[in-house]
Amino acid sequence: MVAETKLYDALGVSPTANQDEIKKAYRKAALKHHPDKNKDNPSALEKFKEVSQAYEILSDPEKRKVYDQYGLDFLLRGGAEAPPSGGTAAGAGGMPSGFGPMPGGFGGMPGMGGGGTRSFHFSTSGGGGGGGFSFSNPENIFADFFKQGGAGMGDDDDVFAQFTSGGGGAGSGKGGGRSRFGESRAGRRRPPTPEVTTVEKPLAVTLEELYKGVHKKMKIKRKTYDDGDGKRKVEDKVLEMDIKPGYKAGTKIKFKGVGDQEEGGTQDLHFIVQEKPHEIYKREDDDIRIYVELDLKEALTGWTRTIPTIDGKKFTLSKGGPTGPGYTERYPHQGMPNSKKPTERGDMIVEVKVKFPTSLTPAQKTRLKEIL
Repeated sequence: MVAETKLYDALGVSPTANQDEIKKAYRKAALKHHPDKNKDNPSALEKFKEVSQAYEILSDPEKRKVYDQYGLDFLLRGGAEAPPSGGTAAGAGGMPSGFGPMPGGFGGMPGMGGGGTRSFHFSTSGGGGGGGFSFSNPENIFADFFKQGGAGMGDDDDVFAQFTSGGGGAGSGKGGGRSRFGESRAGRRRPPTPEVTTVEKPLAVTLEELYKGVHKKMKIKRKTYDDGDGKRKVEDKVLEMDIKPGYKAGTKIKFKGVGDQEEGGTQDLHFIVQEKPHEIYKREDDDIRIYVELDLKEALTGWTRTIPTIDGKKFTLSKGGPTGPGYTERYPHQGMPNSKKPTERGDMIVEVKVKFPTSLTPAQKTRLKEIL
């Protein structure tokens, strides 16, 4: 039987709870009441203090043993006085047989005078004489907990990252002074917060979509932390984006804070436009190029072709010949739109390729020599 259950009640566990149960209870309560998640709720700050300081004692086997036998007041005094009458079976000398002085130089606590019934109130600094226990800064208890593995929760160990993004959080602020928990910032600082990473993903788009513009929806999966128990979870998120007419390969469409939650914050996501290969067109900045293939006879004697445009129209192109390889004709304002000036378009370039025969008979050679 224990002397009192105030610390166990603060964590919502029974006095028979093992260390793993105590760790899990602290982890859940600390994540729920952390000031960075409850900036407009002063009661959450007090609750965060309570659960952090209760964990500090109950997670230490020696402190827990003294607390179970003699209660919090006795622990805070460091055994300088006997426990209140009617309490537990401690001798008038204070600490039981087998216990030496409590480690670390303990200081008393305001409002914890001897005798009578005592109310449970938390503080981060000792206000009484030397020799008693003084609570650590709750912020540091929280940080140390996750640095040491966060109750062995696997990939959830980096959950501390939710509260290290800086700016208004429990440990925010620059220079000296005191944190919201009363500890000097100059005395103990958090490690620098890593920058939020940016994830880049390709976005394949057809040339026709880049010509007309298109609205796209993309479903992504992102890792987050559950607000209730802080466990890692995967959720679906739908992103919507507009591909403007004239976008080029390499254009980035940026989304801020939509990726995985990680140390330092939530990832940014950039989609990078990739142009799908087209069966007949080749894009060159705002111009498009189309090739017309002729056999040697057509190149020499003349040819006619129907040429499609990117906007779905068609026109006829004829040449009487001869037409040499690499011959081009340019058609203004038949290319891709300019993304910054949508009313302006590039040109369409028609280029001729001549397919030469791979072999000729002696008679054909003789005939060609006569003709040419």
